[in-house]
Amino acid sequence: MNSIENVSRRGFLKVAGISSGAFVLGINLPISTAQAKSAAALSHELNFFVSIASDSMVTLVCHRSEMGQGIRTSVPQIIAEELEADWQKVSVVQAKANSKYGSQGTAGSASIRNHFTSIRQIGAVAREMLEQAAANIWQVQRSSVKAEKHFVVHTTTGEKISFGELASHAAKLTPPGSKKVKLKNNADFSLIGKDIKLVDLDNIVAGKAQYAQDIQLPNMLIATIVRPPVVGGKVLSFDASEALKIKGVVDVIALKPRSIPVTTNPLSGVAVLANNTWAALEGRKKLKIKWQHGDKASHNSSEFSKKLAKKVNQQGETVATKGDIYNHQYNDKNTLEATYTVPYLNHTPMETPAATAIVNGNKCTIWAGTQNPQWAKRNVAQELGLAKDEHDNIELNITLMGGAFGRKSKADFIIEAVELAKTSKRPVKVIWSREDDIQHGYYHSISANYCKAELTDNGSADYWISRNAYPPIGWLWDAEAKTPTDNQLALGFGDIPFALNNLSIEKHAVDSFVRPGWVRSVACINNGFALGSFVDELAVKAKLPTRQMWLNLLGDDRHVDPNKNNFKYSNYDLDLTAHPIDTKRMKDLINLISDKANVEQKLPENQGWGISFLRSFGSFVAAATKVEVVNNKVTVLEMHTAVDCGIVVTPDRVKAQMEGAMIFGLSIALMGEISVVEGKVQQSNFHNSPVTRMNQVPEMHVHLVESDAPPGGIGEPGVPPVAPSITNAIYHASKTRIRDLPVNKIFTV
Repeated sequence: MNSIENVSRRGFLKVAGISSGAFVLGINLPISTAQAKSAAALSHELNFFVSIASDSMVTLVCHRSEMGQGIRTSVPQIIAEELEADWQKVSVVQAKANSKYGSQGTAGSASIRNHFTSIRQIGAVAREMLEQAAANIWQVQRSSVKAEKHFVVHTTTGEKISFGELASHAAKLTPPGSKKVKLKNNADFSLIGKDIKLVDLDNIVAGKAQYAQDIQLPNMLIATIVRPPVVGGKVLSFDASEALKIKGVVDVIALKPRSIPVTTNPLSGVAVLANNTWAALEGRKKLKIKWQHGDKASHNSSEFSKKLAKKVNQQGETVATKGDIYNHQYNDKNTLEATYTVPYLNHTPMETPAATAIVNGNKCTIWAGTQNPQWAKRNVAQELGLAKDEHDNIELNITLMGGAFGRKSKADFIIEAVELAKTSKRPVKVIWSREDDIQHGYYHSISANYCKAELTDNGSADYWISRNAYPPIGWLWDAEAKTPTDNQLALGFGDIPFALNNLSIEKHAVDSFVRPGWVRSVACINNGFALGSFVDELAVKAKLPTRQMWLNLLGDDRHVDPNKNNFKYSNYDLDLTAHPIDTKRMKDLINLISDKANVEQKLPENQGWGISFLRSFGSFVAAATKVEVVNNKVTVLEMHTAVDCGIVVTPDRVKAQMEGAMIFGLSIALMGEISVVEGKVQQSNFHNSPVTRMNQVPEMHVHLVESDAPPGGIGEPGVPPVAPSITNAIYHASKTRIRDLPVNKIFTV
């Protein structure tokens, strides 16, 4: 049963760091059936704690990880809204990794979109208990009292009692079930939809915020690791004699060898442990290591990309189908086909991975910036050989993250710290250099997408073929995995929203050579690039504005169900009725971005506008970019993003995410590439793996659509339409069509 419990007060105060004068309400709410991925997930609980002190200060525990997206503000903001708490009297603390909180994974843009109602219920249950406590004290009907701004008010007399005075009384009551509590009407929101200053802003600005790289412990060693240059490689031998001569170097330790499938564990290697960072970095320069590279040393990304492109030009395995494609005789004059490629891409968070660990027997304490603390905790337990009932011996403290983009959902760097702390019997902080981050990360899979369609007499298209080929993320766990899962194929590929009578969506099996990972928006990057580019090419061929081609392809206002095309559609684990693929919202957004950016204005010959669109992670996003091409140099002049993400919790955070997505998309489009030769990543730092610089960032505009629809995701959906909007703009400015990213293969950027 959903409940507010008198939880272990001492345990909670210890975890949350709250003063001993506080009274604790522990709130337990289950994940809804629609959000559960499997029957096993139904037993999970989403567990928040609310603490109300006698002075009425409210402390809310946030179970999600902060990596710059503002979740430590938005989640408590939702709870405080339903609680009727005065935000000026609210403080926030970070939950540690604990199964009591249900899913703590901060990924897939899911924190709000999957849990909005459950988070609201947390505040509403606590509010109703406070109201009932006041009614009992006044001996009046429950309906005659109402919580307002940190007080409960008697609506007839105007008398009021503070939350602090009511907390101990409320906690003695039997809590109502979460499904029985009444949530606020959207029109009555006073916090949701308002800009709230970031919880961590003052500490960040003052340099007081603690990130994983900041952890300092007594007797701690700093570790830096030389990892296999080829995935699956192993250390044959090493000579540490010169490294040990560096002042401050304490030890050199070989990490245990690990085999493919590589999962999210470390890739083995040799670690230099020192008393300071400088010594650790200098010591590893002196290591002499002989490697056995393994069979992945044959990999060349340039050649592999060509193989993928060739593969998608052939019929593949059916993902979704409608009508009859292969008995149709295409009219060559009205038919367009194109192949698009995207290289390996790196996450490149500004703060590289870091983790600190202490291991004492079967107990372990960790400090790390992780997007998935419970997954990391399970990995640590496996590493230490702990039984299930010993998992609580692991204490995982979640620090702030200076960016993540999916990289820090993996626990490899945490396991490295644990392994070295266990071996050295001292606290160990593992730090990753920028070179480590670029050369030994998890990468967006190299990919090829093929599109073919025939224009129709009404300015649309039919007989549509989409194919893709890329190394699947499932290879991390299954060395025989060759194709993406249906969940991955649902990312802007199997869910094509167009009004087509004949459709074939296909995939191809490919081998894997580097560790694939979830880079911000995942396969929506390559699928969105292909779709957005192809629609623009169709518009050019049909001699129509790109806006009009999008509208024609989308057809009548309706809700699209990809399952009707024989595709098992996951819809980002969202209920398709509550979160529909709504063509009206799509068309409205495409019109909005086109009008706001004035994309059909007449421009000089060397300038052009490009637009694109993709629905992803439950949200609708369109992008428009204006560029100038002069003397073979591309200059981005102006960028717009329009987003319909349903109810907006914190508008400023949504705008910031969209601005960040535009910059992230700029990096991908203009310069993003990880190249591999003989199995080794060729890039090493920002000089040859650049990200967008200030001088490359143009004037940016974000347009938010007001909506009462359930919230969609926001961290990732802004990325996919950006790259095609840029390359489409380049075409309209220069008549050069870029189908292979990045742009700097052809133009100076």
